[in-house]
Amino acid sequence: MIPLDFLGLLHLTIVDVLDIVVVAFIIYLVFRWLKGSSAMNILIAIVALFLIRFLSEALGMKLLSALMGAVINVGAIALIVIFQPEIRQFLNRVGRSTGIREKVRRRNWLDRLLGRKDNTLSSPAIKELMLACRNMAENKTGALIVLLHKDALRDVIDSGERMDAEINSSLIENIFFKNSPLHDGAMLIDNNRIIAVRCTLPISKSNNLPAKYGMRHKAAIGISERSDAEVIVISEQRGTISFVRDGIISQIDNIGELKLKLEPPKPQEDL
Repeated sequence: MIPLDFLGLLHLTIVDVLDIVVVAFIIYLVFRWLKGSSAMNILIAIVALFLIRFLSEALGMKLLSALMGAVINVGAIALIVIFQPEIRQFLNRVGRSTGIREKVRRRNWLDRLLGRKDNTLSSPAIKELMLACRNMAENKTGALIVLLHKDALRDVIDSGERMDAEINSSLIENIFFKNSPLHDGAMLIDNNRIIAVRCTLPISKSNNLPAKYGMRHKAAIGISERSDAEVIVISEQRGTISFVRDGIISQIDNIGELKLKLEPPKPQEDL
């Protein structure tokens, strides 16, 4: 029979139990975060390596323990490179879900200090955008429109053609017309202006997306996962309108529903 104290189980303290619970919870969160992604198999392999090292140290297998320690230490740098997109996405989610953003909106002195503005569409801009989306959906003209907020997305802007134009339904429809040289890619709107067209967006790596979603929808989800931008997608095959926010895609059944999505939220009064 293997003695229990080879793992130190006979000398557990409250701090040790708390340490085990915290580590288990972190592992659970990481598994949940990577569930359905291509990085899941890599994570399982990493957990297996840590388990082997832990058991080799507990059993006094010095050579195997040293070997696994060297592999893990060297592999730490490789993990940062491999998981760079996932780490960036995770940090973005943490920053947007902690509630800090809502508090900053009420005390926007920090945004002014950092030069950040939460851009919202004006009523005339919303009307022009709604008209363009309705016409393109009826004509089954594919479109990808990104609405910027606080995140500047300069790398995305630099990937396309810069523009400075008012939001106009006719202009938007002409840009996304299938024979237009600028129709391929995304249009970026910031501060009630069209600032770039033909931009390249990052594709979502999630494996849980329905097969009906094409590259436009995956690109819309991808950019909303890594920023606070909102995206309007018009399907060329089905003529449907979708709205994407925080990696969640919603189908728009009528143009009035799109208006509700585009209108800025009403400020809540402090009790």
